[in-house]
Amino acid sequence: MTTISATVAYVELPVRDSEASAIFFERAFGWELTRFGPTYAGTMGRGADLGLQGDATEAPAAPLAGIRVKDLDAALAAVEAAGGMITQPIFAFPGGRRFHFREPGGNELSVFADD
Repeated sequence: MTTISATVAYVELPVRDSEASAIFFERAFGWELTRFGPTYAGTMGRGADLGLQGDATEAPAAPLAGIRVKDLDAALAAVEAAGGMITQPIFAFPGGRRFHFREPGGNELSVFADD
């Protein structure tokens, strides 16, 4: 069995209005959020970062944890070998590439690599 170096590094929240939520987190906690477009904002470089997805067509149904890895292809193979169901194959996003999977308990997570 191959061991993958992985860290929970991101949580994406579905929100109704990404700008209103970004302003809230900035005011409440002093965090700086980067606006990646009209419906997405997120913290960067805080260790475990936070993303706010305001596009209902792209928002996760529940909070989506993101697991950072160095080798995305190896992580995909490991997830499949362990019985995970791939829900979105590898795709590019601002800052890297990722895929989504569902673990046997039913939770959807993402795995990403910085590019």
